[in-house]
Parts: sequence; C-alpha cells; structure tokens
Amino acid sequence: MKKKISLKDLDILFFDFDGVLTDNKVYLDQNGSEIVSCSRSDGMAFVLLNKIKKKTYIISSETNKVVAARAKKLKIPVLYGVKNKSQVIKKLSKEKKFNLKRTLYTGNDLNDFEAMKLCGYSACPSDSHKEIKKIATFVLDAKGGSGVVRELLEKIFKIDLLEYL
Repeated sequence: MKKKISLKDLDILFFDFDGVLTDNKVYLDQNGSEIVSCSRSDGMAFVLLNKIKKKTYIISSETNKVVAARAKKLKIPVLYGVKNKSQVIKKLSKEKKFNLKRTLYTGNDLNDFEAMKLCGYSACPSDSHKEIKKIATFVLDAKGGSGVVRELLEKIFKIDLLEYL
C-alpha cells in the first residue's frame, strides 16, 4: 500500500538494525567475533537526515557492540539490547515529547511487530517476514542491507540527495 508522506509529517524515525540496515546475516571469524554487512547507500541517507536535523534512532534487540559501532559512525543515537521496542518507544515519546502518530518505524521481523503497530507509519524491506509486510505502511523494493533508508528518502519521501550535498 502506498501513501503520500513527507519528512515534514514525521517527528522521528526509528530503524531496526539486523535485517534493515544489514542483510540479516552474521559472519563469524575464528575468534567468534561477529561481522555484519551494511550498505554505504544507507550511510549517505543518514548523512542527509543528520544534515536536516531529523531525529533518528537505531533501535535493536541485538546486544553485539557492532550495532553501536555502526551507529557511532553514522552519528545516530542507538538503543541496543532492547527487549521490548514498543515500550522503549513509548518511554522516549514521553521524554522527548513527540507524537507517536508522527513517527516512522522500519523493521523486518516479528520482534518489530508491536513497535510498527505503535507508530503512525511503518516500512519494511522486501525480504521481511510476511506478517511484517502485512502491517507495513510501505513495503520497499530494497532488501535488508541493500539501501533501505536510501530508498525511503528517494522513493517514499521524494528527496533528491544531490540537493543536500
């Protein structure tokens, strides 16, 4: 389902990490250290969100510090090791005084379900769980880790990134 939406319609954007900013795969080295793959296209999209001062968070149930490392590089606040994402979003909405109807949550799996239902808008990559696709406001063409945030900005919000470079 396609709706018209502008970034001006949103107070804040939330992004899950694994399966949204990554391809949902984990690579292990011989020492057991985890490595994930993220899209540089999404990196450019986060640069724009920072530049226009749009509040954005990465929120993840993952406890691995790779989530925090990527968020630090992107200069995006991160909440990781989160057991109940919708509860955390409700708490943040009270603390930061934003309207839940003016939020967008991008997730891909069942642990994102309640957070997606809570937010006014939601999006998911094309390779998301079928139940997530059913409730998403926007089902993107991009697969997780393949430019999900970039597609949101360019195709859904109709933003020309060249204007902001």
